[in-house]
Amino acid sequence: MLAAAGVLLFCQQALAERADNFRQAKRQAIKLYASLATNNTTFYCGCAIDSSHKKWQPDWHACGFKPRKQPARASRIEWEHIVPAWEFGHQLQCWQQGGRKQCQQSSRQFNLMASDLHNLVPAIGEVNGDRSNYRFSQWNAPSGQYGACDMVVDFKARKVQPPERARGAIARAYLYMHDTYHLQLAPAQQRLFAAWNRQYPVDEKECRRDNAIAGVQGNHNIYVQSVCLRQDISGKIAQ
Repeated sequence: MLAAAGVLLFCQQALAERADNFRQAKRQAIKLYASLATNNTTFYCGCAIDSSHKKWQPDWHACGFKPRKQPARASRIEWEHIVPAWEFGHQLQCWQQGGRKQCQQSSRQFNLMASDLHNLVPAIGEVNGDRSNYRFSQWNAPSGQYGACDMVVDFKARKVQPPERARGAIARAYLYMHDTYHLQLAPAQQRLFAAWNRQYPVDEKECRRDNAIAGVQGNHNIYVQSVCLRQDISGKIAQ
């Protein structure tokens, strides 16, 4: 009984700390990532993040990143929704009545999705802006838009081929949002993410991030946690 009560109290405390909106979630994310030194790299390009300034900055030289067109925006870190706000927002009635602003003002469901830390990652500002609300895809496109970063944005076709390093985490974020918030996904997207989830498995870094988020938000991404629970004592993922 005491153990159960302790678990309940922890969950209540964590849920009480959960962000109510995207602005609060960004503040939580900054604290969370600052506590995870090994996670201080940009999500898509893997650039080290300099957090010594008030506004975090990516270290281009460490990862070979080159701005495509907007060096000023590429000089800052932005918090990216892996599943874009447009994608989950336009499935709600509030979006039809006034877009993102209306949803922020009137929809608890939208704000829960927008503030979910499992769906928030640090990205180079220009890459975040270029990705926009385009769908992820894979078509063996040659990279080079951003120097050594393998992100490819096809603006005409409105699609993005992410680097291999990010594909597994992208897939697990989408599958989590689909299950948690009944997010509608096209069958082709579901097949792609299921394939990426298998092809690019959870690693130690992803487990640490998931546990840290659960400590603040009160829930895990089951697609990550189910693998993390099979870890051995050394922290390596069990085969």
